[in-house]
This record gives sequence, C-alpha cells and structure tokens, in this order.
Amino acid sequence: MIQTEQIGAVTKFRLARGFFRRPAYWTAAYFVDGLLVDTGCHFTARELCAALRRQTVRFIVNTHHHEDHIGANAQIAREHGATIYAHPLALPYLRDPALIRMQLYRRIFWGWPVPSEGREAPPEIATEHHRFRVIHAPGHSPDHLLIYEPGEGWAFTGDLFIGGKDRAYRPDYDIRATLDSLRHLASLDISYLFPGSGSVRPNPRREILDKIAYLEELQARIRQLHDRGWDEKRIARALFGREGTLTYLTGGHFSSVNLVRVFLRDT
Repeated sequence: MIQTEQIGAVTKFRLARGFFRRPAYWTAAYFVDGLLVDTGCHFTARELCAALRRQTVRFIVNTHHHEDHIGANAQIAREHGATIYAHPLALPYLRDPALIRMQLYRRIFWGWPVPSEGREAPPEIATEHHRFRVIHAPGHSPDHLLIYEPGEGWAFTGDLFIGGKDRAYRPDYDIRATLDSLRHLASLDISYLFPGSGSVRPNPRREILDKIAYLEELQARIRQLHDRGWDEKRIARALFGREGTLTYLTGGHFSSVNLVRVFLRDT
C-alpha cells in the first residue's frame, strides 16, 4: 500500500504491507530535489519504484539499516543509477540483510530487503537546489542518521523522533544516546520534521522538548523505584500497567519491561 502527499517541495510516500486491504504498519520515504530519504520495506518496493518512475533519483540516504527503511534500495538504485549513502555501521547490513536477524513479526510486516551496495555518507550532500547536512544521531540504533536542510529547516529524522509517550522498547535501544540526539535535534531551527512514521510535524520544537522532558522524568522515576528494591517487572507494571497488544504481536520484543531494562542499563 502507498499513499502520496506533497508538502511544499517534499514528496512524502507512506508505505505499508496490506492485510485484507488494511495497512500492517506504516513507514515513510521522502523525495526532494533528486534525494530520497529511506526506501520503505521489501513488500512496498514495487509500488515505490512505480511512484518514482518519472522522477530522477540521484541519491538515496538511509537513516539506518532496519528493514523498513532499506527495502527498495537495490531496485531504485538499479533503475535510476542512484548512489546509496548510509552510516559506516549500516553498510554491512545493506550488503547482507541476513545480518539483521529479524524476528518473525518483522519478516511478516516488512520482509527481507534485497542486498544493496552503499557508501559512507559524507557530512553534506549537495543537490541541485539544496545542501543537506548528514548528522550522526544514535539511540534508536548505533548507525542512525539525521538529515537536515538548514536553509529550509527540513529535518528528516527516521526513527529518532516519532512522537508520543514511549511505553515499550526493543532491548537494543540506547536511551542515553537517544536523549543526546534529541537534544541536538531540539537545537536546530526546524520548520518541518519528517519522521519515519510519516506523521509530518510543522514547527516541532515544543514537541521535541516535551519528549525530552518525558524521557528524563521517566528515567528519574524508574531509577527511584529501582533504588527502593523494585524489580523490572514490578516497575513496568506500576508505570505502564499490563503489556499492550504490541508486546504480544512482537513476541515480547517490544515491551514495557524492556523499556525499564534499557533505562536501568543506560543510566
């Protein structure tokens, strides 16, 4: 499934595998001035390629190596002769997606990407009309990048900033790095934030600051309860209640207990 929306000069593609004509989980790709940020998942690669057929894609930048962000790399690079850029830590996963070691739910929702060849992203990517800064912004993953166009105030944030109040994490998140990356994001002059979910936000600084404050308060509360001698499961139940549907759909990969473990490990 694909939905297309024009936001000024930026074309947003919202992408998801469909089940009974309903999306399983939305992800997003963005195209502007020859630059494509992320390429969705394997199951939507054909639709994204078709949507870009009349465009000229010169560069692809992957915000990180997860399968819902690199799924159409190979096909689009082949059709357009585009150069793929990513963080050096991401390049082995692009070359051999089997290294991602996806759980069952990830294989069902997004599928295995076709291998692709990437290059280390430079500090800046120049297109015909714009200059995009490439900023290392780890936390969601060690190889995560933030793409920022200062002249327009565009920030393409991948999964660094999705919004909302986090209630479940994967065990490989890094909360200390996430907070550092969010603080860097908050320091930028942003007119539009383009996240990996596709929920574009104008003038997002207040939301970013609110997210930082929420995570800092959560961090303090978890540490306080842990210092009282509470274990991880008891803390998670007290703060978030019973595990949600996402925990069961992912076989426990996303859970509030994992969130508590991440906060305790990284602080």
